[in-house]
Amino acid sequence: MNKQIADGIIYIGADDLALDLFEGQYILPEGMAYNSYLIDSEKIAVMDTADAAVATTWLANLKGALNGRTPDYLVAHHMEPDHAALIAETLKEYPSCTLVTSAAALKMLGQFFPGIDPKVQVVKEGDTLELGAGKTLKFFAAPLVHWPEVMVSFLEPCGILFSADAFGKFGALGKCGFWGDEDDDWACEARRYYFNICGKYGQPVQKLLAKLGGLDVKIIAPLHGPVLRENLAYYLDLYNTWSSYGVETPGVFVAYASMHGGTRDAALKMADILKAHGCPKVAVSDLSRDDMAEAVEDAFRYGKLVVAAPTYDGGLFTPVHNFIHLLQAKGWTKRRVGLIENGSWAPQAGRIMKEMFATMKDVEVVEPLVTVRSRMTEDNLDTMNKLAEAL
Repeated sequence: MNKQIADGIIYIGADDLALDLFEGQYILPEGMAYNSYLIDSEKIAVMDTADAAVATTWLANLKGALNGRTPDYLVAHHMEPDHAALIAETLKEYPSCTLVTSAAALKMLGQFFPGIDPKVQVVKEGDTLELGAGKTLKFFAAPLVHWPEVMVSFLEPCGILFSADAFGKFGALGKCGFWGDEDDDWACEARRYYFNICGKYGQPVQKLLAKLGGLDVKIIAPLHGPVLRENLAYYLDLYNTWSSYGVETPGVFVAYASMHGGTRDAALKMADILKAHGCPKVAVSDLSRDDMAEAVEDAFRYGKLVVAAPTYDGGLFTPVHNFIHLLQAKGWTKRRVGLIENGSWAPQAGRIMKEMFATMKDVEVVEPLVTVRSRMTEDNLDTMNKLAEAL
């Protein structure tokens, strides 16, 4: 699909509707978009390539946009294969084209393409690339958003930010819409994407947002998801909240996994008690059945968390252990959590959950611990009400 997003700026990316898992682990109910752009000026710049799975489509889109011409530059903002897989093929097709990338990316280039030896222009923070007709690309380093070699670039005077993986989301454009304002719920899959891909890198994202603060951005062109052109403050505000680990939605997220129904019943009852105590929003997830990436997303979305788990093999039930481990890995912070454990003879889940949450920065485990012995009792309900009040 070729589509003009501004005067002389052409979208040449491609959808992959066959892909079911992103990065081998994140469920894709509506496929994935691999975005790429072409700046058609006195000098032509191709902005990133695409994943090998869409090579045929992407190369056809590139040739269609070039209309028999040769690109002067191939800008590689990010070396991850879903955006850089076609670098070697592109440079073989257009050997006079200069690869423009960061020094850190250049070190990775030979790892992905052994023996490659292209014409290269290394750029760093503040460098510019003159494309003629008044168009200038300015580069900004964006390390660990979400790889260390990442750059973004800003096209002046058009006001287009080529944002690499920042402001991306899951989903093919043919499903969610080409423009952000065509997407019924951009934040849903953008949030799941952000916290699972970039979640632990809040500080680098904050640094990037600070750099962008002085730019007159009119369009955000990410490497995944819709192109953003209206109400940009909405997207920037969400990214500021997410990357500063602020609370997007006041409320409590109740996450549980259950072997024989007792822990499930306790978790659902806890959700009812929280609602009765006036909690503005209560979300519930079964960690054994629901998408784990969504559970991670909701743990970051809400300010408070309740985790309910049975003891298993003298330890913590596997789905809950996996969930808390992912929160550790993604840098979950600035939150309060209440715990419900279940055990028929030697409950251990509460102790292990406390130990895991104790490794996380600025995470408070709220007392009392609710200990269920197989099935809820009136005493458990009293303790759960106390926990709801404390939360």
